[in-house]
Amino acid sequence: QVQLVESGGGLVQAGGSLRLSCAPSGIIFSIDAMGWYRQAPGKQRELVASILSGGSTNYADSVKGRFTISRENSKNTVYLQMNSLKPEDTAVYYCNAQGKDRLWKTFSSWGQGTQVTVSS
Repeated sequence: QVQLVESGGGLVQAGGSLRLSCAPSGIIFSIDAMGWYRQAPGKQRELVASILSGGSTNYADSVKGRFTISRENSKNTVYLQMNSLKPEDTAVYYCNAQGKDRLWKTFSSWGQGTQVTVSS
């Protein structure tokens, strides 16, 4: 199985920055896409940012210009650099990875979630 370990969440003042990381464990053949989702209380989980194996990225309109997703390919680790944080960014952030495991089986794994709280 492929598991994702997330870290980097916390409490920060508005205008501050945080960097989330997502580190896969397990033997992975390839990762096709990784992304960060978030879910605020009472709201639907939404895609924040994603990155494909070719390097293309996609961002939610609400975070464009403030958040940056990146990958360290040697470790298959994905990061989400969050700058100019706003109170409305407060949510539980979840990492997702999709790809093929060592047996060429498609997987889609989720991290446990990390809390990001932005105070006003």
